[in-house]
Amino acid sequence: MSRIARTFHRLAEIRRRLSTRDHAFDGWLLVATFSLLLIGWVMVTSASTEVATSLTGNAWYFSIRHGIFVLGGVTIGALALRIPLAWWKANGPLLLLIGLALLALVLVVGREVNGSRRWLSLPGVPFNLQASEVAKLCLITYMAGYLERFLPEVRRQWGAFLRPLMVVGVVAVLLIFEPDYGGVVVMTSCVMGMLLMAGAPWGRFLLLFVMVGLLGAVVAIAEPYRMARLTSFVDPWADQFASGYQLTQALIAFGRGHVFGMGLGNSVQKLFYLPEAHTDFVFAVLAEELGMLGAIIVVGLFAMLVWRAMAIGRRAELARQPFAAYMSYGIALVIGAQAFINIAVSTGMLPTKGLTLPLLSYGGSSLVVSCVMVALLLRADIETRERQRQAAPTARRESTARKRSNAQGVKP
Repeated sequence: MSRIARTFHRLAEIRRRLSTRDHAFDGWLLVATFSLLLIGWVMVTSASTEVATSLTGNAWYFSIRHGIFVLGGVTIGALALRIPLAWWKANGPLLLLIGLALLALVLVVGREVNGSRRWLSLPGVPFNLQASEVAKLCLITYMAGYLERFLPEVRRQWGAFLRPLMVVGVVAVLLIFEPDYGGVVVMTSCVMGMLLMAGAPWGRFLLLFVMVGLLGAVVAIAEPYRMARLTSFVDPWADQFASGYQLTQALIAFGRGHVFGMGLGNSVQKLFYLPEAHTDFVFAVLAEELGMLGAIIVVGLFAMLVWRAMAIGRRAELARQPFAAYMSYGIALVIGAQAFINIAVSTGMLPTKGLTLPLLSYGGSSLVVSCVMVALLLRADIETRERQRQAAPTARRESTARKRSNAQGVKP
């Protein structure tokens, strides 16, 4: 055997050992999820000690709360894993109404933080509920059920194509009043991505992109603070102590990190220089302490999670389970889009948005909803594999019957 052949043989053997095809579920999805959860807990602890000491006198205040959120998210995710996908499909419209009701309620009785009204304070509950996080999950389940029911019409008719976008329009209006423009971008991208994965014609998306781009330009120039964010994004150093302050401090953190970082716990920017160091800009602190290597590992883990979610969706689609397929695509798009936007904001590739980094940033609502999304992915994977196992004997019998009939047909 030649050296090249031996190399290919070894690669094939490694791929066979790493494959989860014969397992009960996709283990790599769990590896990526729990790795991000643990890294997030460590980084939130590191990034929040000084702020927690200043605000509460307890350096571990945010770390303890985040740990409770992680354990709560995993527990609720484990409970969601036991719910069949048929329940989510049957209750998709009801879940959408609940999501819309929460978005409307937060405008009336929501708690305002940093100029945005996004959180509901529940009586007797020691944390706030971010309505937009719940609305994302509700919108995904509704869209997956809608695409299963009207897939042929979505591909052929403008009306069926535009109806879900009208729903997104209502959600977007409610989010704009909070305001939460990052949530608008994520949800709109998710729904349009699901429509694209469902096979809707490309021409419709080009027209919508032009319309959304024009609307975004009008919205951006309508308020001075939005224009300030855009101009600070283009040149943050021009006004580094005002509109460009967050971004310049984040870029300083990246510059200090170099390749291997300053060491865990040795960040300087978290010492009251970088605002929201343990929430929106936790990735900048991670890059400063763990360097480019740590940042690449985290990006790789997010890429693995999105890749496995897409693979689960494709497997479900081939197994003729459209609801599981489009739900998986939607979850992959939401997690991928939100992670990309957060990292792009931290690195100066996009204007500043108030979006958390899924599974990493401090925040109970985001963590719990992200864990439920991963649980739904696992449920879709488990049900798809079970259906494939049940269908395999039938497929083998049909194949054997076809071979026998063909053999009898060619006999003299």
